[in-house]
Amino acid sequence: MKAIVITTPGGPEVLQLQEVEDPQLKDDEVLIHVHATALNRADTVQREGSYPVPKGASPYPGLECSGTIESVGKNVSKWKIGDQVCALLAGGGYAEKVAVPEGQVLPIPTGISLTDAASFPEVACTVWSTIFMTSRLSKGETLLIHGGSSGIGTFAIQIAKYIGARVFVTAGSEEKLTFCKDIGADVGINYKTEDFVARVKEETGGQGVDVILDCMGASYFQRNLDSLNFDGRLFIIGFQGGLSTEADLRPLVGKRLTIQSASLRMRSPENKAAIVAAVEKNIWPAIAEGKIKPLIYKSFPLSEAGEAHRLIESGQHIGKILLVP
Repeated sequence: MKAIVITTPGGPEVLQLQEVEDPQLKDDEVLIHVHATALNRADTVQREGSYPVPKGASPYPGLECSGTIESVGKNVSKWKIGDQVCALLAGGGYAEKVAVPEGQVLPIPTGISLTDAASFPEVACTVWSTIFMTSRLSKGETLLIHGGSSGIGTFAIQIAKYIGARVFVTAGSEEKLTFCKDIGADVGINYKTEDFVARVKEETGGQGVDVILDCMGASYFQRNLDSLNFDGRLFIIGFQGGLSTEADLRPLVGKRLTIQSASLRMRSPENKAAIVAAVEKNIWPAIAEGKIKPLIYKSFPLSEAGEAHRLIESGQHIGKILLVP
């Protein structure tokens, strides 16, 4: 098969389409002929050499895909050859074929095309496992999403509004903020021209928000603590703003705050299967109702993976970027 190989750690130019061996199918896995895959920021970090591949996972980038099941392992009972599916991957989406444990496979959501379905597994599992399963965002609470126009952000806006939360977002342009509001965000904050802490306090009567989904890490850490309400929960899913910082920890005690973080990719197959099952139960009906829509910014052929990486790193996109083998 053909796959995108990271020839050496570096920039987008190190991504090369090459002939490689087909995946070896395990007894509890299905082999998917990939129809489309979607980019995630983690792919760029892996390309740079800073995101090690989990033991036993495919060395090729790509954390989600859609496609058709080509073969099934002898212990697989839920799926059959010919099923059209999408899947959460530990790697290998940037290829013509990928093997994945059956518990990480999902049916194509009702009303969604096979291509667009590739945009859902990683963001749906990330958002549901963080702000709902762990931070337990509930109806009537407030959520602040940093990077509201990203793939994660645009999905989180939609599902949070579906469950009845009030949604705040940060983004770097008025165009992006307008888009976020159009899909449900209640408050948009331009982080280039506004102090998001002050704006959050203004909009909440000085209280702060209940949950923050943060992709920035160090550079936002203190301001995130200052933006939380009593019993607030901060969930960190990225470090685009750095890995280390000094902070005044008094808000942790004074406001009974909780700091959480996790990597979806590094979870066990059993843990991922539990998340996937929860996503199918709680999110797939919302997609079928049209409350959550795939937001695709641009699609590239697999051979142009480098160009797709340049686009995601530019930050100019809104929503998801796809690769189609």
